[in-house]
Amino acid sequence: MPGMPDGQSSYDRANADMSAASNLRFQDNFLCSICGNVFTDPVTTSCGHNFCNNCIIQHWDRNQTCQCPKCKEPFNTRPQLSVNTFISRMVAQFRHELDKTKAKIQQMIKKRRLKIKEIKESVKTSKGAAYRQKAEGVQVFTGLKESVERRLTELIEEIEGKQETTEKQAEGLIKDLEQEISELKEISSEVEQLLRTEDHLHLLQRLSVMKVAPPTKDWTEVRFCPPSYERTVFRAVAQLEETVWKDMKKKLSKAELKIVQQYAVDVTLDPDTAHPDLILSDDRKQVYDSDVEKNLPDNPERFSKGSNILGEQSFSSGKFYFEVQVKGKTDWDLGVASESINRKRKTTLSPKNGFWTVWLRDGNEYEACASPPVPLSLQPGPEKVGVFVDYEKGLVSFYDVGTAALIYSFTGCSFTHKLHPFFSPCSNNRGKNSAPLIICPVDQTESIND
Repeated sequence: MPGMPDGQSSYDRANADMSAASNLRFQDNFLCSICGNVFTDPVTTSCGHNFCNNCIIQHWDRNQTCQCPKCKEPFNTRPQLSVNTFISRMVAQFRHELDKTKAKIQQMIKKRRLKIKEIKESVKTSKGAAYRQKAEGVQVFTGLKESVERRLTELIEEIEGKQETTEKQAEGLIKDLEQEISELKEISSEVEQLLRTEDHLHLLQRLSVMKVAPPTKDWTEVRFCPPSYERTVFRAVAQLEETVWKDMKKKLSKAELKIVQQYAVDVTLDPDTAHPDLILSDDRKQVYDSDVEKNLPDNPERFSKGSNILGEQSFSSGKFYFEVQVKGKTDWDLGVASESINRKRKTTLSPKNGFWTVWLRDGNEYEACASPPVPLSLQPGPEKVGVFVDYEKGLVSFYDVGTAALIYSFTGCSFTHKLHPFFSPCSNNRGKNSAPLIICPVDQTESIND
């Protein structure tokens, strides 16, 4: 029926209305007819009606009469009021329920106020994100506009330069042709004069000293070819597209890196998980392999195989990001690992074993440790790697911090345990790989290399 909540029948609605009416009638039994409030110290008159003790006394004192305020039954003398213990108990219970209801209401108000605060904080966060995105958008599209204007200027200069060269070439040819025409006219004039002379001796003398042969240059072989402007704009646009796309991609990558850097967390190394070969700095921000196994307690958290160590912090929700310097190393593993991984035997680094990592081998062989592994083309390789995780979205991304380029992303991951940052400086290799892995503070103002 129109106006009814979905799934609620007229029978249910009637029952609900009857129940509400019943509750109202029930509550009326505990209300004083004089003050209209719940009874306080309820007393009963001889006619059987109930009032608050103070209310009935004040009523009689005020009106100088002695009758029931409800049924108007007169009393010859002011009756002795008796406390109604049953109603007192019921009122006490009712007041207790009201107190509980009041507490619930206060709790609901508190929750709603918290929700309002949460919504306002979300709006504030959204406003900040919108402002940053607008700034990034202005920067990207301003760069795009400048690139287009610059390429347009270059195109016009290119076309005008070609036309200027063409005009100079034409002017040179025309000048040569006009010079030859002038010479030919001069010869023609002399020849005509000689043809009119009657003095044969003079004719022979003039022929011996004058040049009557015309220029020998064959202009029929000379071709003047103006430059073709066909597809000039098309080529310019194609070049612009390539240049602008590279520039925009770089700017967008930089913007993306700045976004994930907002989720930076302070990560420290957990010595209880460190393989006995590993050496940690005092601040637990650096680790390298010594190639010498120390005598350490074999606690359950410690790696027994592989030069591995976990971050002390764990994450089971939300987003987090950290950066690690890998400069100077020939081998390393880096990423995140599930808290449930096997630490006592050699395990392949793969998502099915609880690892989401990338690695370097032999100085130039990069690989994402997926199933199957994915070779990565990184030349030159990164000096600092950023690791970003979105737990709910099932995303693990790796960035070259120096160029802001995305290295690789694991997507659609299913996380069921806490995640820890995972590090392996790999074997020292007799000093060839002695440089440490260094957990770096995240600098969001750091400029991106050109």
